Amino acid sequence: MSFFANIDWSDIGQACLDTLIMLGGSLVLTIAFGLPLGVLLYLTGQGRLSQNRAANVVLGVIVNILRSVPFIILLIVMIPLTVMLVGTSLGVAGAIPPLVVGAAPFYARLVEGSLKEVDRTTIEAVQAMGATTRQIVTGALIPEALPGLIAGATVTAVALVSFTAMAGVVGAGGLGDLAIRFGYQRFQTDVMVVTVVLLVVLVQIIQYAGDALARHFTRR
Repeated sequence: MSFFANIDWSDIGQACLDTLIMLGGSLVLTIAFGLPLGVLLYLTGQGRLSQNRAANVVLGVIVNILRSVPFIILLIVMIPLTVMLVGTSLGVAGAIPPLVVGAAPFYARLVEGSLKEVDRTTIEAVQAMGATTRQIVTGALIPEALPGLIAGATVTAVALVSFTAMAGVVGAGGLGDLAIRFGYQRFQTDVMVVTVVLLVVLVQIIQYAGDALARHFTRR
């Protein structure tokens, strides 16, 4: 009997598509929420442009709480909110809200770290020209920190791949769901091996593309 006897390649193809949709949708929303949150964490920090200890502490506590909750628990806890937002807690749509809530705080911390690496003399030079805080952020901070922001997005995307696999536990679809339903519950080793290999390949592609993009924007 062939090792791949239990493989239904149409199911594998659909699972790959579901994983890519979950990854793409959640990554875009993660960056959309995580980037401004990271900027706020930076700006309100001690000695920064909009120093505000109270705001910084509150934001920091919220981010740390969300980052400390294991994703599998977050999936379950968020089911009522997910149903309220997208009408279901199952499938690709039901996976995206917890994916974003789980990953956005993580990316926000990476953004904050990247912004802290920007040379303060660059900021001071732009500030001396009369630039507003918004102009400093968009014209100096983000462009200077762009390679780090891209690297952070790459790390976040890789984390999201593992999150999408875990989302299969609650019937979110994708390669993780296939691995759990067939590879684990039905003891179909060939299905498990194929899904794991595909997830590894996906991570390698993301990492290579992210590294190449970060190098492209690195100032020499």
